[in-house]
Amino acid sequence: MNRFQKLAALTLATALGLVTIGVIVRATDSGLGCPDWPLCHGQIIPALDDTKAWIEWIHRSVAVLIGFEILALAILAVREYRDRRSILLGSLGAVGLVGFQAWLGRETVRLGNSGESVTAHLAAALALLALLVFLTVRAGYPAKIGGRGGSQRFTLLAAFVSAVTFALLLFGSQVTATASALVFLDWPLMSGSLVPDVTDVNAAHVLHRWVAAFVGVVVAVLGLVAWRTQRDHPTLVRLALGAAALFAVQVVIGGAQVLTQLAEWTQTLHLALGAVIWTMLTGLTITSFYTARVDVRTKTGATAGEGTDMRGPGTETPSPRTKTDTLRAYVALTKPRIIELLLVTTVPAMVLATRDLPGASGGIDWSDWGVLVFWTMLGGTLAAGSANAINCYLDRDIDLLMTRTRRRPLPAHQVEPERAVVFGIALGIISFAVMVWFVNLTAAFLTLLAIAFYVVIYTMLLKRTTPQNIVIGGAAGALPPVIGWAAVTGNVGLPAIMLFLIVFYWTPPHFWALSLRIRKDYAAAGIPMLPVVKGIPETTRQIGLYAILMVAISLALFTVGRMGLIYLMAAVGLGAIFLWQAYGLWRRGSSEEASTAGAIRLYKYSISYLSLLFLAVAVDALVLIPV
Repeated sequence: MNRFQKLAALTLATALGLVTIGVIVRATDSGLGCPDWPLCHGQIIPALDDTKAWIEWIHRSVAVLIGFEILALAILAVREYRDRRSILLGSLGAVGLVGFQAWLGRETVRLGNSGESVTAHLAAALALLALLVFLTVRAGYPAKIGGRGGSQRFTLLAAFVSAVTFALLLFGSQVTATASALVFLDWPLMSGSLVPDVTDVNAAHVLHRWVAAFVGVVVAVLGLVAWRTQRDHPTLVRLALGAAALFAVQVVIGGAQVLTQLAEWTQTLHLALGAVIWTMLTGLTITSFYTARVDVRTKTGATAGEGTDMRGPGTETPSPRTKTDTLRAYVALTKPRIIELLLVTTVPAMVLATRDLPGASGGIDWSDWGVLVFWTMLGGTLAAGSANAINCYLDRDIDLLMTRTRRRPLPAHQVEPERAVVFGIALGIISFAVMVWFVNLTAAFLTLLAIAFYVVIYTMLLKRTTPQNIVIGGAAGALPPVIGWAAVTGNVGLPAIMLFLIVFYWTPPHFWALSLRIRKDYAAAGIPMLPVVKGIPETTRQIGLYAILMVAISLALFTVGRMGLIYLMAAVGLGAIFLWQAYGLWRRGSSEEASTAGAIRLYKYSISYLSLLFLAVAVDALVLIPV
């Protein structure tokens, strides 16, 4: 290790120690041991007999030490790493972040350790840990990394697991902020049940346990995947398996918190282990990225989507000629037209959810509601753009083979593959931050799941392996109305599930109608879409069956969602037209030419159907006409 790496690693260790001390401060209720800032009871050093003051004073002193360490990192970066913008900017960013963290610490004291300030303080600390991990890892690689790198598929999986772990830590902070750690005195059950009644009092605790169970599964999967696919990179395997092992210990410590009724040692160890696991997972993600970047082995015979470059050795990627061209290329990676369709379902769900808010009958502050809609739409747009950009990276090999997609930025060599994947991950991080900060944690977590489902489940696992890819993968595109509902209410209600199911069952007819038109493209790319595998007649039959299910669920929403006449008329009328077109396509399934024409009509109408049906949801919620 060079001296910059040593200093970065030392700073990282100090930061982990600071997080641990911060938990001790909270567990011993020493947060206000020094009620003023930056002094302590008006003194530089507190009285020797004031234990709580000393605990808080040590916390602040270590924070000051980290400030000096990070300042030294920045000076060293300016002197020795001017040729590495990532290290230089990262070091300067760390200076800004530690300053922001100090300000948050002051605000936490001023606000009397309010729940929001404590959560924000933790989030900033975790971000600082991640940045220090990046600086430590990046300094160990060459300044310029050329040539064709390896696949970033494992990096994407590691990034997702890191993100949900970050969310889990924030959910845990909410438990503390709401003083709900002991609303259940049993473990692993909650009042004798895995699925208790969720109330305002226990919601934060229930969500933390449920999310912890989900994260435990994905961390274990990550360890298994690392063991099976990364044997050539022992560091990656050790980090993945180490994180999985520590998570198992973390679960036991979490149970011990409940069973010991929040013994101080359990609280301290629980969050300290969480910070260590987060650090290991971010280290795994960053190390995986740079390991793949320097992996210049020729991947002859690699499977499709493995991240191989479609150009010959030594071929340079032509860069866009202007900054405008570059901007357009990156915007194109996000697939704006798809984003528009996804967001059409979000706002109506928010309108419907607003109707059921406590006190809604007394009037809604529509200006605040409009601000919430803005941030939800912005977060959703960034999330969809993230998923689409990463999808472009993973599918760039098959996009080159299809007439419809070969002009996309990656097959057209307008954007470097590695930049595309970093761009996609960055958009995902920003979207999560926007949703957490301006909306709520539940909506943010669902947004993260939507990205992961589209990237990992659909693109990486299903798209190239089964004709049911769009059926299961359609869950990603069906989550926006659930996210919109959660943005307003902070939870997921039954009407939101019904809206999810409408979009879920709408997706196969919509997408299969498109695939009927471009089935030759899919066949050329080797994608097992239903028309390619089962033929036209079976595809038209499946479209008809899914259309029946979709319309039936849309009518069920009338009862479940307590909808009125406007929605009922729209659901019946729009559904009848959809079923008629699907039936006509089914009848013409034996004729290739006729089925193609019918598929085009159904595809276009399906877009209008979804848009108008959700518009009816919003209008009906605002102007309820009882039936």
